[in-house]
Amino acid sequence: MPSDHDFTWRDGERTVVFREGALAGAAELLTDGIWERFELVTTPRALGGAPLALAERASAVHEVSRGPVPDTAAALIDAVSNPTLVALGGGRVIDTAKAIAAVRGGRVCALPTTLSGAEMTAIHRLPAGHEHEARHLVRPALVIADPLELTTLDEQRLRASAMNSLGHGAEALYTPLANPVATLEALHGAQRLAAALDRPTGEDRAGLALGSLLCAAALDSAGYAVHHVVCQTLVRVLETPHAETNATMLPLTMDAMRSRAPDAIESLAVALGTDGAGIRERIEALGGGPRKLSDLGADHGRLRRALDAILSRKELRNTPDPPGRQELDELLEAAW
Repeated sequence: MPSDHDFTWRDGERTVVFREGALAGAAELLTDGIWERFELVTTPRALGGAPLALAERASAVHEVSRGPVPDTAAALIDAVSNPTLVALGGGRVIDTAKAIAAVRGGRVCALPTTLSGAEMTAIHRLPAGHEHEARHLVRPALVIADPLELTTLDEQRLRASAMNSLGHGAEALYTPLANPVATLEALHGAQRLAAALDRPTGEDRAGLALGSLLCAAALDSAGYAVHHVVCQTLVRVLETPHAETNATMLPLTMDAMRSRAPDAIESLAVALGTDGAGIRERIEALGGGPRKLSDLGADHGRLRRALDAILSRKELRNTPDPPGRQELDELLEAAW
């Protein structure tokens, strides 16, 4: 009987292969059907840890540069001949492949190397200058998830990345599209993340990886609200690192949601091993301690622009009783 350390999950047209050592055998998994011919989208760091056979099988290898996904995707889109893409890397790499495939009508196989969750969602931006050419957003059709590869970051960065994952599950609990299946995924994912983070992070890599996948699947189903609107905007306007921004904001945003979605936050708190009143402190502890935006290299002078951008986002309305300018201003200052 398959365990939660080794399974294949068929979800409609998507297949998720979850297994320790899966990356080493990825080239063999890409030998039939549409995956016989593909182009590889990756970074030098990710490629350096992959089996040589993967690059040898690819008809082309494309390096994703640093920068926002619209720019990285625009820089590569004309170089891609075959939009059947294998994306090896973190969220930026996978989202770049999804963005290109959305415009070119292709498919994506994701080989994640972080806890970004991008491999499980059809949530991504589009190549700059090609936004109106997109046929649809793209969810990877094949995910090859190797827990050992998803959890290679150092302790503090891994905990920050896990808080990004936890945020995915948390938001799925209270949006207008919240549903029983997404709730089950989110709460079990949160429980697995918390249990893994209560131990030295190297001891339960499968728990971290599975928790991340489940929370991302919940987000893909139910969408997102205030936490993601705030964090996505801060990353773009303040140019702060993605995972660390999420880890900084999540204790505050979940505390702010207690009065808006009390049942959802209480259920999340129980999954994390606390109660609603203790959720801020519990998330801070799981994330490696309290964090501040001012420690992330941000310019305080840009907070006003970030606030305006947050208020302009339509997804903010997915939040029960959406916060207004004053409350959001206080939230950002508290995080500073």
